[in-house]
Amino acid sequence: MLPLIPLPRSVRVREDAYRLTVGTRLRGVPEVVAAMLRERTGLSLEGGEPAAVEFRLGAHGQPESYRLEVDATGVRVEAPDDAGLFYAGCTLIQLLGHDRDGWSVAGATIEDVPRFKYRGAMLDVARHFFDLAIVKRLVDQIAGLKLNVLHLHLSDDQGWRIEIVSRPALTALAAGSGVGGGPGGYYTQADYAELVRYAAARQVTIVPEIDLPGHTHAVGVAYPELVEHPAFNLRTLAMILGTDRVMPRAGRPFTGMGVGFSSLRLDHEPSYDFVADVLGELAALTPGPYLHIGGDECLGTRPEAYAGFLRRSTALVAGLGKTPMAWHEAGVVSGLAAGTVGQYWGFLAPDRTAADCVRRLTEQGSKLVLSPADAVYLDMKPDRASPLGRDWIGGPITLEGAYRWDPSDLISAVAEDDILGVEAPLWTELVTSPAQIDALMFPRIAAIAEISWSARRGEPGRDWPGFRTRLEGLPSLWTGVGG
Repeated sequence: MLPLIPLPRSVRVREDAYRLTVGTRLRGVPEVVAAMLRERTGLSLEGGEPAAVEFRLGAHGQPESYRLEVDATGVRVEAPDDAGLFYAGCTLIQLLGHDRDGWSVAGATIEDVPRFKYRGAMLDVARHFFDLAIVKRLVDQIAGLKLNVLHLHLSDDQGWRIEIVSRPALTALAAGSGVGGGPGGYYTQADYAELVRYAAARQVTIVPEIDLPGHTHAVGVAYPELVEHPAFNLRTLAMILGTDRVMPRAGRPFTGMGVGFSSLRLDHEPSYDFVADVLGELAALTPGPYLHIGGDECLGTRPEAYAGFLRRSTALVAGLGKTPMAWHEAGVVSGLAAGTVGQYWGFLAPDRTAADCVRRLTEQGSKLVLSPADAVYLDMKPDRASPLGRDWIGGPITLEGAYRWDPSDLISAVAEDDILGVEAPLWTELVTSPAQIDALMFPRIAAIAEISWSARRGEPGRDWPGFRTRLEGLPSLWTGVGG
């Protein structure tokens, strides 16, 4: 069994391998893939003739698919698009082996195509900020697993993380804090544009999120006239007292972990001017199709005001030429903009409220991104003994637990055609360093990658014992794969 993750659709192993040497020539290989090969092997691998490693675009095949053939004479790849060529390169990296005679590529014929269009990870940079170099490194890592979305949670009660030229107080006043009094930080628009470019070269789409109309205490630090005073009712007090018991104070940076207490003033037209300014600039900076507007845990917002805001804000995003995304609570609202994508973050066994929200979303024609908290929330402890991670879901998410579920089986009312894809979030209330990101994300993100890309569970090789064996054969999987 070749150590390939995610599992390709079809693998035929050959006895003959191809030996890479200093004289190996490349033709048609995307520069990012060539850089990956050079970095991994240390060989120069220049372009030229005769080429033993050849990539070329073909006229047929589904988007992102590829065919890769390796024998003693060389490596040949054909794909219908640039994404397929890149993913073939990622598979090629996993086929590399090293012995005393040097580097070789295992012989095989592989035909591959993804199951879902949207295959994502999320990094929360609002609770703790992570600089551009750290995020680029994460892009490298997830791209090597054929994930194609990085969702950035750019705003929350604790801080604002993206420059908005028309609203300078957001970064001047609301970006310098984080959970526990962290130093904060933000991305300039030039930083963000650089990240988008870097990710696109690795077939990763950046999905920015501005969490609205709740999770907006930081907005009130910059523009106090736009937010309500913190809402201390039974629900919000329970959320605050259930974490670190840090109480929010209007107009002051919030360094606690509690949620649900903040809201924009939704009876105040300047609030909508603010939303239009922010989302307009972000849409102009984002070539990808999605713009996430949050919509979760609005415990201090009146239901009728929440519904009006979601209708208006999804229409605004659609008018900007983007597809609105929102957390599944948006499903209580009828009349969302056509095409709005719902992101489910409930449990594998959804409660009645969450299931009803999802049902109503699909009835409106919404596609779903599935992020069941007790299977894919990577900020949860990976085992009971781990000193790192949270445990509010009632126990750890082990590697096996992250693997042993299937998107089509999650909610009875949701058909496979309703599912856009899967995303694994990493919330960062307790995460402060790249080492902690790695410790929580890997290797569990590999399970999510396989669920997102490969055939559904039960197909040949697509099972927990096979996954575990293949994972053990890739000891260097988590190193950076891009230049």
